[in-house]
Amino acid sequence: MTFRGSYTVCVTPFDDQGRVDLAALRSYVDWQIDEGVHGLIPLGSTGEFLSLTRDERGAVAETVIQQASGRVPVLIGTAAEWTDEAVELSREAESIGADGVMLVPPYYSSPTDAELIVHFTAVAEAIGIPVMLYNNPFTANVDLSAALVARLSEVENISYIKDTSKNVHRVTELLQACDGRMTVFAGYYPWESYLAGAEGYSSVMSNISPALSAQTFTETVDGDARRGRDLYIRSLPLINALAGDLYVSATKAAMRMIGRPMGDPRAPRLPLPTEAEARLRSILRELELIG
Repeated sequence: MTFRGSYTVCVTPFDDQGRVDLAALRSYVDWQIDEGVHGLIPLGSTGEFLSLTRDERGAVAETVIQQASGRVPVLIGTAAEWTDEAVELSREAESIGADGVMLVPPYYSSPTDAELIVHFTAVAEAIGIPVMLYNNPFTANVDLSAALVARLSEVENISYIKDTSKNVHRVTELLQACDGRMTVFAGYYPWESYLAGAEGYSSVMSNISPALSAQTFTETVDGDARRGRDLYIRSLPLINALAGDLYVSATKAAMRMIGRPMGDPRAPRLPLPTEAEARLRSILRELELIG
């Protein structure tokens, strides 16, 4: 299976008591697929994976995989600070039918390149499904350089990377360094990244407007790049509004505004402040997502 297109990095829904709401998650998966999303990635940063128990992580993964039922690929976030735990989570994901896994580096220990090679290789060698590296230097405290990713791309099933460095030139560096062994997904700035050779977008905004995110990819990569740019410029205010420190709170606030409430984020995150809600509401009106 080849991963390509706009993949939603899924929020995790909570009910009024703060419990994981699996019924809401099933409805969300159907809506995302009906809207044309190309793939789903639960249990990433936007999915608040660090705020879930192991049992909750398993329930979310299993629910998304079962509800998607092969209609789109599902990659499960299996990141952990401890290598053995990341291996175990990745094996569990494969055993319940995941199409791939996505891993951000250990996010507290600030591992060296040598340690990162050990960590990611251990996961890749423990499973038979593709590994998507997740480079997010702003939260993981390490930056997966093109040279390091080139070494990791020599491991047989480490074949994808989501790059959230905000450096579009990194796409070019990665593709050159990996010599065809790595497919790049953008984490920010999808249109520019597509033009540089990225073949996918790990999209936060797709939680709110999956159709717009998917159409931007399809037009830019498979259709008319100028039309793709128009769609991108239209969506850029929303992309930027969801890109700050309050990205989880903003995403959940926007989903409530469009009539798809997914609950509040878990503490210590707080709901989006009132003044930020007003700006976000204005953006959603401009996109005609709300009245």
